[in-house]
Amino acid sequence: AAIACSSSDADPTADSAVAGGGSDEPVINSNGPDLMGNQDWFNSDPVTIGGLALSGNVVLVDFWTYTCINCIRTLPFIVEWDRKYGDAGLTIIGVHSPEFEFEKVSANVASAIERYGIQYPVVQDNDMATWNNFGNRFWPAKYLFDETGEIIYTHFGEGEYLETELLIREALE
Repeated sequence: AAIACSSSDADPTADSAVAGGGSDEPVINSNGPDLMGNQDWFNSDPVTIGGLALSGNVVLVDFWTYTCINCIRTLPFIVEWDRKYGDAGLTIIGVHSPEFEFEKVSANVASAIERYGIQYPVVQDNDMATWNNFGNRFWPAKYLFDETGEIIYTHFGEGEYLETELLIREALE
């Protein structure tokens, strides 16, 4: 499988604020990493992996950036998984972690979301806080969480679409 467009040299120990969801205090994932220090949200109010897991959801986190060709090639599969399994308990969260300054512009991200037909939640990670919280180093990167909030599968780069879909199905059973 092709490994990603590039990686970030951002400080993985940087402190950041927590993105919250539907209540005064966000439910942070106690069994794995969560979404941290994010900026704009698209297609959703802010959510946390902990809050989604508490609701019984399986969560697929996709780190991407809209100019990465490897990311662009994975999007049709992710959009399809959202369509097929969204009503069965899968929540996909796109974490847009920019490689270049112009990718930090919200209007550019919104345009890409529309262009690629993305209907699942996408959050901007301009300060790379979520990226660092996950210890991520690649675009695209996928992290599949079960309903307890534990990471049960990771994949970096393109490919392994069938394997990923089968693991999504298993997690939803």
